Amino acid sequence: MLTVARAPGRVNLIGDHTDYTGGLVLPMAIDRDTTIAFTPSPDVVLTSRNLGGEVRFKLPITDAPGIQPSWGRYVAGVAAAMNERRMPLHGFTGTVSTSVPIGGGLSSSAALEVAAALAYGVSADAATIAAVCRRAEHIATNVPCGIMDQLTSVAGIRDHALLIDCHTLDITPIRIPDGVSVWVVEVSSRTLDGSEYPARVAQCAAAEREIGPLRLADYESASTITDTVVRSRARHVVSENERVRAFAAALVAGDAREAGNIMYEGHRSLSRDFQTSTATMDAAVDHFARVPGVHGVRMTGGGFGGCVVILADDDAQLDRAAVPAGCGKAMRVRAADGASITTPLS
Repeated sequence: MLTVARAPGRVNLIGDHTDYTGGLVLPMAIDRDTTIAFTPSPDVVLTSRNLGGEVRFKLPITDAPGIQPSWGRYVAGVAAAMNERRMPLHGFTGTVSTSVPIGGGLSSSAALEVAAALAYGVSADAATIAAVCRRAEHIATNVPCGIMDQLTSVAGIRDHALLIDCHTLDITPIRIPDGVSVWVVEVSSRTLDGSEYPARVAQCAAAEREIGPLRLADYESASTITDTVVRSRARHVVSENERVRAFAAALVAGDAREAGNIMYEGHRSLSRDFQTSTATMDAAVDHFARVPGVHGVRMTGGGFGGCVVILADDDAQLDRAAVPAGCGKAMRVRAADGASITTPLS
């Protein structure tokens, strides 16, 4: 009998490069998802409606990073991570398809990992599933990502963003105010594999060796760091954690204008202190900031390309607005429920 595992992508409204230091983030699962339609089988055979090639490997997996085509590394990485934890799993034969833009900074890889975990038959709480899938990404790409993407995909709540403490993994749902919409625009495709993302993780670790956990640090202590580059990275993380708190409070109060101002502050910090934005991304933020009805714009995700996220009034005409050369069309996204597995009626 055919079974369908579904996992959504995510957009991060505020709180970038804070998750791997155990800080605060405020993402939401989106109504764009990855599905795997499958039947159980001894090993794994998987084709994609969006990407070429066939993924085929035996269980238990022995070389997840070597799987080809390359998108299969994420599927194999999940099996490897489950093996590390001695979690039971079964193989499957099926087809994967996605409506999450690939390489757009909306966590297409995390959605694939979570869907694969469900297809393997994972049985655990949301935090454990997310941890398995985070480990899968480490195995597959050697990118030391945090847990935000995978946890959001598992635990999403319709009409709500998620205030996540990435140290305790506590989740507080924050309702998106009535009359406010979230949009994303793909500015440039990218992959974190091969980017400077690992260098940013290392720089934050260097800051923590000097002043202790950044999730507990304040701006004054961050300003005492000797190395100028490490100091600027720490300044971003410390101030971004504060922005997450302020942004969540603004949403709860229904103050979209204040939330938008905080988004602009966050983008400036990512561009200047953390240096994960690009000239093209900065230009896109400036462009969409001038569209009537827009409250705030910022880059979202790991950076070095990807998408900008926009907070706007419901009646803002972003789908009709001109876009900078090379950018995709504005796409309205809604906060969606997290991953699920179903057996459709035949």
